[in-house]
Amino acid sequence: MPDMLAPGPVATTDVVIVGTGFGGLTMAIKLRDSGFLDFLILEKAAEVGGTWRDNTYPGCACDVPSHLYSLSFAQKADWSRIYPRQPELLAYTLGVVKNYQLRSKIRFNTAFLAAAWDQAACLWRIETSTGPIFSRVLISGMGGLHIPATPQLPGLETFAGAQFHSARWDHAYDLTGKRVAVVGTGASAIQFIPQIAPKVARLSVFQRTPPWVTPKPDRPFSNLEKALLKFPPCRAAFRKYLFHTHELRVLAFLGNQQAQKLGVQLALNHLKRQVADPVLRAKLTPNYQLGCKRVMLANDYFPALQRPNVELITDNIAQVRQNSIVDQAGVERAIDAIIFATGFAVTTAYKHTKIIGLGGQELGALWDKTGMRALNGIAIAGFPNYFMLLGPHTGLGHNSAVIMLEAQASYIADALKKLREAGGRAISPTPAAQARFIAKLQARLAGTVWQDGGCQSWYKDSFGNVTAIWPGSAAAYQRAVRHADLQDYTLFASQSEPAAA
Repeated sequence: MPDMLAPGPVATTDVVIVGTGFGGLTMAIKLRDSGFLDFLILEKAAEVGGTWRDNTYPGCACDVPSHLYSLSFAQKADWSRIYPRQPELLAYTLGVVKNYQLRSKIRFNTAFLAAAWDQAACLWRIETSTGPIFSRVLISGMGGLHIPATPQLPGLETFAGAQFHSARWDHAYDLTGKRVAVVGTGASAIQFIPQIAPKVARLSVFQRTPPWVTPKPDRPFSNLEKALLKFPPCRAAFRKYLFHTHELRVLAFLGNQQAQKLGVQLALNHLKRQVADPVLRAKLTPNYQLGCKRVMLANDYFPALQRPNVELITDNIAQVRQNSIVDQAGVERAIDAIIFATGFAVTTAYKHTKIIGLGGQELGALWDKTGMRALNGIAIAGFPNYFMLLGPHTGLGHNSAVIMLEAQASYIADALKKLREAGGRAISPTPAAQARFIAKLQARLAGTVWQDGGCQSWYKDSFGNVTAIWPGSAAAYQRAVRHADLQDYTLFASQSEPAAA
C-alpha cells in the first residue's frame, strides 16, 4: 500500500469521525449509546459547528423550522423563531457538545487529509495535519456543503478589488458605499442581498437561472408559544406536525401533478404580489419545473431587487477587468467588490480527500468512472469500515437533513454493533447489494423533477445523474435503514480476508 504517513508517533483509536457539524456530533452520541467509547473526532477548525460555524454571511439562516432542524434526542425548548438563524444554530451545536460532554473527544485544528486501508492490520491508516492515526473504523461527517465552488471567470485574476465567497465572508471589508457585484442567486444570495442592499452604493446581481421562491412563514415565537413548547408533549406534537407537513412537499417532486401545480401557483402568486414590473417579473420567472433546483423561501428578496441602487443582470459575465465587469451584452459596470454566491462542490467533494480501499483502489478515481455509489448512501463496496453521513443519494429537497443524519448514524452504530457480535473486524458492502440499491434509486428517479425537471443543478453529477438527492420521503429512508443487514456485507476477520461462513 502507499506510504502515506509521515514519520512520527501514531495515535490509535477504534473509531475516527471527521467533522463536528450535526453529522459528526450525532454519530459520536450514537456510538456512545451503543457502547463504543473509544472514538476520536477530527475538526479542521478551532471550534465545532460545521456549516453553521463557517457560514456567517449577513442574514444567514435555515429554511427548515427550528423544532425540525434539531436532534430528536436533544430538543431545544426555547428557540426564538420559527426558522433558526445562524448564531442560534451555532449556539445549539455548542450546547450539544457541552451537554453530551464531547469536547474531550475532539481534536481541533486537525484537518483530515487522506486515509488508506491496511489490509494486513485490518485498520485505516489516516493522515491528518497534526499527525498520523490508526483506526479500525473511519466515518466521514464532512458532508457536501463545505468546499465553496467559485466559477473560473475570464480575467478574474486581474481584478483589483475585494472578492470572496459567501461561505468565507470577509467581515473586515466594509461594503458601505461600495459598488458590489453578486455572482449567483442561490440560497445564500437570497439571504444576504436584502441585508447589504441598503448600505452599498450600487449592487449588480448577476443571475444565471432564476430560482423558484416561495413565502417564508417566519416570525418570533410568542411568549405563549414558548411557554407551551417547554412541555415535552407539546414540543413532540409540534415537531411531528412539522415533519408531516414537510413530508407532503415531496409529492410535488415525485411527479404528482396536482401538488406540482399548487407549489407553482404559490410561488407565482408570491412573485406577482411582490414584483409589479412585468419586465423584472419575467426575468425572475423560472422556465423549469419547481423542485428541479433547490426551492427558496424568502419574503425580502424580491423587494430588495427593486431598490433604486440594485440591478438584476441576466446576461452572462464575459470578462472581469481590473475595476469592472463586462457582460455578454457588452455593458461594463464599475465594481469595487465581487461576492460569489455560487454554492458548493457537492457532487465533487470526494475529489478533495484521498481514500484508498481494498487493493489500492482510490475512491475518487473509482467515482470518476462510475459516479458516486454507496449502499444506502452510507457504505461503499471495497472500502471496509468506511462510512459516510449525508453521502450520495441522501440529501433532501423537502424536509430536514437532520432526520437523515440521525437515521444514518443509528444505522452505522447498529452495523458496528452487529459486527462486534459476529466477532469480525470489518465489513464492506457486497458489490451485488450496492448494485441493487443503485438500480432501485435510478428507477425511482425516473419521472421526478430532479432528473427530468428541465434544469442543471448541483443535485446532478458530471454524468447527468442525480446523486445528491434521496428520491422519496424522509420516512421511507428511515424505514430503509432502520436496521443494518449484515447479509448485504462481506465480513472480514483480522487479516482483511472474508470470514468463514
